Amino acid sequence: MNPKYNHYKVTLEHLQNPKEELPLHDAVEVVFDNHDDIFAIIGKLQEKDLFGNKGQTAEFAIGLKMFSEVMLRNKDNPLFERLHPAFRDFMKKLKST
Repeated sequence: MNPKYNHYKVTLEHLQNPKEELPLHDAVEVVFDNHDDIFAIIGKLQEKDLFGNKGQTAEFAIGLKMFSEVMLRNKDNPLFERLHPAFRDFMKKLKST
């Protein structure tokens, strides 16, 4: 854990399976660092009401920040090579909204 970063813990629980014959998965807990205050970002995006649904806005913000931090830490990974320019444009548009 980087002492200069915010530290977070996300727990994902499988609450329902539409295929009732299949079992629910065990919970997954992820502890991670992020250079941003994700709670502040959620608040800002909820104020903008991008999706008309605060739950979806929080889901979007959490997913985006988790994904983007992994991408930043692995910027030389060929998996992200073609995504970088589009992602940069996407983030500029999001921040200007």
